Amino acid sequence: SVIVPVHNSECWLDECLKSVWEQDFEGTLELSIFNDASKDGSAEIIEKWKIKLEEVGIPVIIGSNDSSEPRGVGFAKNQAVIQSSGAYLCFLDSDDVMMPQRVRLQHQVAIQHPNSIVGCQVRREPLDSTERYTRWINNLTQEQLLTQVFTSHGPTVIMPTWFCSREWFFHVGKFDEGGKGVPEDLLFFYEHIQKGGEVFRVNRCLLLYRYHPQAATHSVLEGTIWNHRVRFLEDRVLSSWTSFTIWNAGKQGKKLYRSLSPANRKKVIAFCDVDEKKITKGFYTYEESEERPKPKVPVCHFRDAAPPFIICVKL
Repeated sequence: SVIVPVHNSECWLDECLKSVWEQDFEGTLELSIFNDASKDGSAEIIEKWKIKLEEVGIPVIIGSNDSSEPRGVGFAKNQAVIQSSGAYLCFLDSDDVMMPQRVRLQHQVAIQHPNSIVGCQVRREPLDSTERYTRWINNLTQEQLLTQVFTSHGPTVIMPTWFCSREWFFHVGKFDEGGKGVPEDLLFFYEHIQKGGEVFRVNRCLLLYRYHPQAATHSVLEGTIWNHRVRFLEDRVLSSWTSFTIWNAGKQGKKLYRSLSPANRKKVIAFCDVDEKKITKGFYTYEESEERPKPKVPVCHFRDAAPPFIICVKL
């Protein structure tokens, strides 16, 4: 089942749905599309493609939220999944375009790895947008797909490239339906990792990934993502550590320290750095603390620091 949430997508929808029609996959395919309160011509375009796709043997299931307000991308994706029936789910955003081999190649990997999210490499449109991010998406090694889940860039395989089994999707438990401003893909990805899910990527460019001002991604605040990342780090790593050092006595390191739960803040034995000025000062005082006396954390040179470390630096 190709899963497409739609909200006011008329300028991209033709290309998007044509790419479903052009798939070279030889198994059975269906399109499940959920129109979330679009006010433009999206519904007419969907009806037009329903006829074309069904002529070539691809059934089209259409659901819609007919109220005046959209319920958000998490809700729309969940509805599209619920109304579909395929054993595998291929997620596709209404502003993106699949290459003809996408379903075939990702399906082959997903069969071999039932508890996995399978991604692929992408081509950004326009080409020069988010260059570093695109390079990161496309060049992570198989090992880094798991080791880099804590970075600021979000999931190591990006949502519009996801392919997984229906059974595993429901085992993880659907997308958050909080609506605008909720990073539903990141939350699902973290839950997937927590449940022992695997991450793979087909090393072929199988998706044209559009960058534009209307994209839902832009409604998620950096602070929201930061808070979810810190909670994930605490659950996944810090819960099993009795003490640790934060590598970076500057802005990033202090921000992490202040964001930790009180119990995890107590585990920080030191900050370490290379900056002489910070090291000479000798300690960091947590001014915002309610505690008296206010907590003071030593700052030392990294050679004198004790592992384990949380390294807070920009890649």
